This record gives sequence, structure tokens and C-alpha cells, in this order.
Amino acid sequence: MHQPTGGYFQTFIEQASAEGQLVVQPRMGFAEIEQMRAGLSAVAELSCPTLGTITLDSYTRVGDYHSAAQCLNSGSALNGFPIVSHSLPAVQALLRGLYGPRFPIQVRHGTAQPQTIFKRMAALGLDATEGGPVSYCMPYSRLPLVQAVAAWAESCQLLADASAHGHIESFGGCLLGQLCPPSLLIAMSLLEALFFRQHGIRSVSLSYAQGTSMAQDLGALQALRELADDYLDGIHWHVVVYSYMGVFPTSDHGARRLICDSARLASMAGCERLIVKTVAESRQIPSVQDNLDALSMASGVAAEPPLAHDPASAGYYQEVLFEARQLVEQVRNLHNDLGVALVLAFTRGLLDIPYCLHPDNLGRATTRIDAAGALRWANVGNLPLPRSSGLSVTGPGIRSDELFAMLHYTVNRYDQPLH
Repeated sequence: MHQPTGGYFQTFIEQASAEGQLVVQPRMGFAEIEQMRAGLSAVAELSCPTLGTITLDSYTRVGDYHSAAQCLNSGSALNGFPIVSHSLPAVQALLRGLYGPRFPIQVRHGTAQPQTIFKRMAALGLDATEGGPVSYCMPYSRLPLVQAVAAWAESCQLLADASAHGHIESFGGCLLGQLCPPSLLIAMSLLEALFFRQHGIRSVSLSYAQGTSMAQDLGALQALRELADDYLDGIHWHVVVYSYMGVFPTSDHGARRLICDSARLASMAGCERLIVKTVAESRQIPSVQDNLDALSMASGVAAEPPLAHDPASAGYYQEVLFEARQLVEQVRNLHNDLGVALVLAFTRGLLDIPYCLHPDNLGRATTRIDAAGALRWANVGNLPLPRSSGLSVTGPGIRSDELFAMLHYTVNRYDQPLH
């Protein structure tokens, strides 16, 4: 089947955006061919603009294809789709009649060394995936960052060689997203997108995880779009928002309110795509029906007339724009090779992910949720930001009970009884 100039994924997003529609996408992965095809088929049949997702299992993510195959052979449970362990003809049959211009499919994997997965994608003709040299190394693995950077450079080139329209979504906007101030999320998304471009990728998306304050998120997304215009000339890009990535509401009403707010955020900020969580998120691996219900609900909310912007979002926009640009510029100035620059930046603490325990993360930067509900720097550590960006530059560290309270800030707010 002939693919359009921009590839199925990019062209589908652009067409929906031109029609003023938000594309909604589940996080879905099942071990067996029949289950995975049934899930994709059900999503494809929804009346709203949707993309298919194939989320891979945890064995495949760490390159343990043998254990994934053993689970398939024994009928043991897997928490995703083992795209490498299934035979190539079996996965081709799974995609046949589904994957195409009306229903693009993205492979989501969580892998610090994804070369084998990218080779399998290329063999299948799949052109869209996600991750990044930092965002799939620092939170999820103990692999040295320098090795992850090399692996992702090779993987980008594999995809670029296989397809003129390969698409990679940076996961940088979800770096422990519930506890990272927006400026770091935005800087990381942009830096990974620039890394992808350096290694031959011409179509990217920039992720942003819904945070603790709608006004802060709106300002941050405005800043992200402005910076993307400045930095990503010559390639196609769009922005994808994630429903809150932290501890999720346990009540049905709380989960619905949070999902609906993520759809409003994406719509009000003019974003093109939303990764949707489900009402069942806190209790179990969501079923196909859980995903269908959430996708329809989010799409319906996004189509409603937008709410008025909180005036406070303008102040957040200025703050995030300044901080994110500082971070990106300081890293870019370290070395012409962005992979080298990223490693140097983490070594020196010019990039520092709060509360991330990876050995290559300096761990001096910390955050607090302020009285307005916004996520702010508590201590900027070695980040190239003014000391005034920190709320407590010389104050005591974050206590464990404070950290626990921050992790549960959103769930506690949304699970409050309805009046």
C-alpha cells in the first residue's frame, strides 16, 4: 500500500488538526495476537479520531526475548505485546487490514536500547514510535546514559534508513512528570527532538504530562509551542498531552474529572493529540472497553467550547519560557553533538531530574507544590537558572512525608466527594 509523503502517522495528525479535532490514543498492549488485534479493531471503529497503540511487555523492554517467548509458549501472563518474540508473519497478519492511512499505529516500548525493536518495526512497515535517549534511560533503567545515547543514535538511524517518514515522540515531557517543573519537561522534550533530528528523523512529537495546576500547564504548553517553532525548523512536529502520569484517582468520579481536565487542557492549548488514561487505571490493567469509554469521553469533552483561560497562565508562560530556553541553550552550547552534550549536562548537573535515582543523575534539584497548586523548584541545584527560581535555595531538604504528600496531591484533590 502506498504511503503518503508524510507517512500515515504524521498525515493523520495533520488532517485531524486541520479539521479542529483532537486525536485521542490509548495506552494498550496485549500478549496474544488475537487479543491485540481485537483491541486495535475496537479502537479503529470508534467515531472519533483515534490512533492505534501497541504497547510492549516488560521482558521485551529489557531485551529478554527468550522469557517473553517462554511466556507465550506456556500461556503465562505478559503485561504487553512481545513484538520481537512473535513471528514476523504472525505480526504482519495482526496488522493486515487495520494499519493504514485511516488507522496509523504507534509502537510504545520503554526501552533504553531499542535497536532490535526498531529493526522489527522496520520489517513490519511501522513508522511511529516513542521514547528517547534520556527519557527511556533515566527513570526506567540503570544503563549508563552514554550507552543509551549511543543506542538511540543507532536506532534513529535505523528508522530513518527504513522510512523517509519515520516518526518518534519524545517521552521527555513525562520524566517523572508528576514531580518535574514544566520547564525541565519542555527542555527535555525539545532536546530529545533535536537529537532525533540530528540522527535523521524528520517527524517528531513533543510530550507534556498534565501536572498539578491547569493554569501552569496552559502557560507551559504555550511556551512549548513557541519554543518548538524556534528550534524545530525544517521538520514536522506536534504536541501530545498525557493524562496525569502520577498516582491516579481511585474513585470513578475523580478519575473521570481528571481525564476530562486533561482533554480540556489539550484542547485549550491547541495540542494535536492526547494519550488517555482510563477510569480503571488505579485498580487494574484497563480492559478494551475501559479504553473505549475513556477515549470517547475525552474526545467528547475536547469538542466542547473551550473554557476561558485562567489569567494566571500568562505569568506561568513567561516563567516557563525563560527557564526552558535557558536549559536548552546551556545544553546546546556544551557540544555540537547533542548526544555528547546531554551526557555532559547530566554529569555537571545542568540537567537534573528531581527524585530520579539513576546513577548518572546528580539529584540536587528538588521541587515543591506551592500554595496555588503549581509545581515549582525548591532547590535548583546546579541547573543554569537564577537562584531566585528556587523557593528554598538554602532551606532544609524535602522530608519523606512531604514527598509522599506531593505524590498524592492530585489523587487527593480529585477524589474529594462531589457536592
